[in-house]
This record gives sequence, C-alpha cells and structure tokens, in this order.
Amino acid sequence: MDSSFNPSVSVDCVIFGFDGSALKILLVERDTEKEVDAAPDHKLPGSLIRQDEDLRSAAYRVLEEMTGIRNIFLKQLHVFSDPERVVGNELQWLKEYYKVETPRVITVAYYSLLKLNKNIELHTRRKQAIWTDVQHVRHLALDHKKILMEALSTLSRELIYSPVAFELLPRKFTIRQLQSLYEGILGIEIDNRNFRKKIFASGYLTPTSEYEMNVAHKPARYYIFNKTAYEKEIRRKIRQGFIRWHE
Repeated sequence: MDSSFNPSVSVDCVIFGFDGSALKILLVERDTEKEVDAAPDHKLPGSLIRQDEDLRSAAYRVLEEMTGIRNIFLKQLHVFSDPERVVGNELQWLKEYYKVETPRVITVAYYSLLKLNKNIELHTRRKQAIWTDVQHVRHLALDHKKILMEALSTLSRELIYSPVAFELLPRKFTIRQLQSLYEGILGIEIDNRNFRKKIFASGYLTPTSEYEMNVAHKPARYYIFNKTAYEKEIRRKIRQGFIRWHE
C-alpha cells in the first residue's frame, strides 16, 4: 500500500482552454486493459491527494504536471461525495493504479481557465493528454462527465456576472473570437449583430490599431480587455448599492 497518498480523498481538475475558435477541455487516457478495437477511455486530470498537502496544493500539482505552468486561474467547483460514485471496476482500477485500499473516494473538483499557446499544447502532448472540443465530449470515465457538466454550468453563470471570459483569451483578440468563446461556453449560437452591440456598450473593450494578417476574409481589428474600466464600474455599482441599502 502506498502511504504517500490519502486513499479516500482526491482532486479532479476541469481544465478549460480556448484555441481562438472553440472551447477545449483537457483529457487524459486511463491506463486500463481493454479490447484492441475499443474506444479510448478518457478522464479528467486528477489525483489522490498526498498526505502532506492540502486540497488546493494537490489541484495546483495536477495543473502544473499537465500544463507545465502553475500560475493559472483556479477555483473550487464542488465536492462529489456520493458513496456510490466510484464502485466496482472503477474502484478496483483506482486501487490498482495508486496501490491503495479504500471503500470509497470523495473528490473535490476544481475548474481552471488558461490561454492556450504552442508551449502548453506541446507539454500536454508529451503528457499524452488531448485537447477536445467541449461540445464533442460524449463519455468520460468514472463520474467525470457529471463533473464536466457542473463546471460548464458554473462557468456559464460566471460568464454573465464577471469578466471570466478574458482568462481564456489572449491579450489581443477579435470580436469574432470573443463571440466564439461565449458560444462555446453557453452551447448556443449568438446573433452577431446583437452581440457586437451589447459588448461595445459595456465599455470594457479598448480597440487597438492592429488587425488580423494573412486571412482570407476582411481583417478584423484586435481589442484588449480594459480591466481598469471594469473595476471602476464595479466599484461604482457597489457604492450605489450601498447607498440604496443605507437609505
């Protein structure tokens, strides 16, 4: 038995990335015995926690191992503690993989957002992990599809009330890229004209003098997120809310 791991507590990480056109999710293939023609058995990156680390440290360890970077947006999602969430062959796989004995496993899920680039993609390939369009995921091992859907639901809510989308975008981006990201997270098609009208009305985008290059269509202008304007607006709303409450 491997005493370096806690046999009953794990972390699982929903790692979102955006490649400029689609929302991606990082998946790893489980090392299991299967038939020659069987489909790959994918899961979310995760790990039992070590005896000498807390939950957040374990999540950061998984992120760094899988992406090669540590300073990433990370937020706790949910605790999945159903006694039946890992049973039968799934529980047996976990016991054999980690060399532990346990009757059940509670997992604390986190979601992470990162700006995809070539270095990250190269690192994940070396780890034999894949970036998959989140809308194309049909099945995951264990209860990881349920965890993924919870993360998408949470991210959709965050998208409406916070500038979380800009954690996934490069510093300079086009309106088309921003709209594609919104569509990928929400899982819907958005009217282009209406989206542009609302996003410009927010006042949080600053146009640059740069345009796309070497594209077949009319080059689009690049924008940057004006974090100062956003934070100023939040402070204004907080002050107004306090005044109304006080009165």
